Amino acid sequence: MDRADKRNVFMHPSGEVRTDWVVREEPLEIRVEGKPVAVTMRTPGNDEELAAGFLYTEGVVDGADDFQALREVPSVHALPSNTIDCLLAGGAQAHLDALSRATRELYATSSCGICGKASIDRIVVQTGPLTSPRRAPEHLLCSLPQRMRREQQTFQHTGGLHAAALFRFDGTLIVLREDIGRHNAVDKVIGNRLLADEVPLEDTLLVVTSRAGFEIVQKAAVSRIPVVVAIGAASTLAIDLAIKMGISLYGFTTEHRFNRYSSADSP
Repeated sequence: MDRADKRNVFMHPSGEVRTDWVVREEPLEIRVEGKPVAVTMRTPGNDEELAAGFLYTEGVVDGADDFQALREVPSVHALPSNTIDCLLAGGAQAHLDALSRATRELYATSSCGICGKASIDRIVVQTGPLTSPRRAPEHLLCSLPQRMRREQQTFQHTGGLHAAALFRFDGTLIVLREDIGRHNAVDKVIGNRLLADEVPLEDTLLVVTSRAGFEIVQKAAVSRIPVVVAIGAASTLAIDLAIKMGISLYGFTTEHRFNRYSSADSP
């Protein structure tokens, strides 16, 4: 299992020492044309998708056509590579100023309501509200948590991973990815579709096993995903952004209930 390692663990109250699967966590440096632009702590695997999704949802690239290649940078001393370099296609330009501005504002949103409002206004101006908002059928919403659990293979061994998935409105699973970071999992599924040249994603639902924070709704807005479903709670800024963008946002979703925080066709 490449996303987990076995480690010794003391079992209380039996007093036994056993081996248990533990999720791997390693840094990934993302570069553009050799220039470092971000480092994230992630679970190794699908690193090209993670890099592509991150660069797209943070506004550094405009789409799949901007990529010439995403390549793993060889490491020294036979260690695993933890660096992905994005090579741009001819004529494409990386908007690195957008990344630095977004990073500053996202750090501020947890403590500054004014900064949070500025972040929402920036996204609305840059991407515009969805032109074709959607609302998820109740029977589909309540089926999603169980569908997610069945597909989370590494979580079943470790209990230490978030997951994100894209579904069609008929319930078809398009792609699911796991990662120790909830934002990384979202970037991986969006990156998967971006590299398949299937973005924007107007006919999909994004489902996350975590809470729905501002950054997750932001990534959905940039990718034009009309419905975000969280197993956990939603934050105030996530709700505000969803309302502004015309995204239907759901939280505390289980087999029997859900909260609807914003909807395309109701207050």
